[in-house]
Amino acid sequence: MTIRAVVFDIGETLTSDTRYWRDWADWLGVPPHTMSALVGAVIAQELDNAEAIRRIKPGCDVPAEWDARRAAGCDEYLDETDLYPDVRPALQLLCDAGIWVGIAGNQNARVNQLLRGLQLPADAIATSAEWGIAKPAAGFFEKVAAWAPGERHEIVYVGDHPANDITPARAAGLRTAHLRRGPIGHLRADHPEATAADWCVNSLTDLADHLTAEQ
Repeated sequence: MTIRAVVFDIGETLTSDTRYWRDWADWLGVPPHTMSALVGAVIAQELDNAEAIRRIKPGCDVPAEWDARRAAGCDEYLDETDLYPDVRPALQLLCDAGIWVGIAGNQNARVNQLLRGLQLPADAIATSAEWGIAKPAAGFFEKVAAWAPGERHEIVYVGDHPANDITPARAAGLRTAHLRRGPIGHLRADHPEATAADWCVNSLTDLADHLTAEQ
């Protein structure tokens, strides 16, 4: 079946969250290991990642804490070192095969600007903040379906989070690829929501090879 478009999640699909959580650890005054361990613990309990911040600073208003960070010049930041090594080769392979490449995830508008600054081989970039709706809401994937070219069965959504990425994308009629990457991607790789994806892969280059071979 022809694939006309592939849309990628952002965090722990294209970019590593290592810097993100290290910066939070520095801001909260704890060792990076403590921050990482708490993130892993809340993920295992299927809680919001932000709960890790509240475990360190009880009662923390995370949006207000972000405002304080920005005021102190500690805003979110991305550069080439935050990309997983397979990102550029995989996206380029898809583009070279004539497949439209999109990037869309649960991020603020600044992340869009930062990703654009990296000049990735992608046709379009969008974030939940710009769309006004976040995953796993069905409306997010309706946006994806309207945004990417092709019929729904010709669009693939790629992500590491089975509940946020795979299940709602499938419900919207999109094809899906689960990436075994990052804490959630590894922890839930054998979960039925993950294995229900059209493709289950360990790298983006593996996925690109599969998709281009099927063209």
